[in-house]
Amino acid sequence: MKELIILSALGVLSLIAGLLRIKRPFMVVVIAGLLLNIGFCIMDWNHNENLFNMMTLDNFALAFTILSSSLAILWFIVAQAYFQNSNTFSDHYALVLFAMTGGLLMVSFTNMVMLFLGIEVLSIPLFVLAGSHKTSMRSNEAAFKYFLLGAFASAFLLFGIALLYGSTGHFDNAGISAFLGANKLSGMALAGIILMLGAMTFKVSAAPFHFWAPDVYQGSPTMITTFMATFVKTVAFAGFFRLFFLSFMAVRSEYAMVFAVIAALTILVSNLIASAQSNVKRLLAYSSISHAGFMVITLLCMNNSSAGVLLYYTLVYSISSIIAFSIFKWVKTHSTENEEISAFNGLLRRSPLLAVVMTLALLSMSGIPPLSGFMAKYMVFTAAITNGYMWVAICGIAGSLMAVYYYFKIIMAMFADAPETSEIKVPGNLKFVLIVCSIALIALMLFPSQISSLI
Repeated sequence: MKELIILSALGVLSLIAGLLRIKRPFMVVVIAGLLLNIGFCIMDWNHNENLFNMMTLDNFALAFTILSSSLAILWFIVAQAYFQNSNTFSDHYALVLFAMTGGLLMVSFTNMVMLFLGIEVLSIPLFVLAGSHKTSMRSNEAAFKYFLLGAFASAFLLFGIALLYGSTGHFDNAGISAFLGANKLSGMALAGIILMLGAMTFKVSAAPFHFWAPDVYQGSPTMITTFMATFVKTVAFAGFFRLFFLSFMAVRSEYAMVFAVIAALTILVSNLIASAQSNVKRLLAYSSISHAGFMVITLLCMNNSSAGVLLYYTLVYSISSIIAFSIFKWVKTHSTENEEISAFNGLLRRSPLLAVVMTLALLSMSGIPPLSGFMAKYMVFTAAITNGYMWVAICGIAGSLMAVYYYFKIIMAMFADAPETSEIKVPGNLKFVLIVCSIALIALMLFPSQISSLI
């Protein structure tokens, strides 16, 4: 309960701070509040606090809350300029913090009503944040597309919940699971599960409902794209996993092949299209979709150890993405090439720190051994092969090989000779985040089993 109160209170405080024009010190308040939130999560470990039979702060929820709060702290630090330059800073803080509140509901729900509420509390602020660059036509277009398609996905989710309730008579996860385990799966219940599967597939930008992500990621302000690609994807997959693990495990055989097709299709299609991209922001968007495919494999091979694999994968992916998007934003502001790969030409000479850390992140995302990204993909492939989905693992390996190609386009540009250009000075906040993230990636490479065995 304390975690929910802290995040909600921070959102309300941000509105009050806006009225009082308390701008610069409020970042410190937010970071302190998130650190306090992490502290309470650690204190509540193994307590399994149940709140009104609507949500449970079990170890799964606490682990993903710690992860998402940590990502948010790094994101707030690197996004200082975004908030300082905004004339409506209180609105932006409030939108982000209320979205985080929705994320907490998603990772801890035990009732379908709370799931729907969490998704809406998470999504509605993102529709506004995607269009927060008011003078940009692309940003407005991104917000409109995200809102329109997100509304359809929410309608499918709500319709699926209604069908499921009509066939089982339950909204809570335990009641649905018990009913499905004791009775033959009806057509109405199966239709409800498929509709909910489609809606959640949209939320995590997995194929065939991935088509919104490249346009929305490219049109949104870069810092908002970073937030969507890290925090939002993490809590969305945690909610996706929790939904199917707690409610539908008894009938997994009925929809397992759907997950297998979604995973393979997401990995192959996204990596194939990413290979043809020259726009870095769009390339990273398709990269984000491809990683969603690997995370879907943890849903396909769902068991008691899969949650730990998902936690490790989302942690590695999110840290690498924070590095990639943050460096991309800073390089873009110092280049006339704007968002093209050529903007990275000669980056090693212009800023060795940015080039080395970016290389580490890209190599990790591509799965080059022995980096943490390789360990994450190894866990996923092992789970797929163990559960008899060798062909999905082969698709994943093929997708990883394609990913090496387009990630190396950026790496080669950074290490290539380029005409004399001015040195890029790295601000202190960005330097701090890059160093912390680099240390984290190295630590995750050395201690993968310690993270994956937490839950």
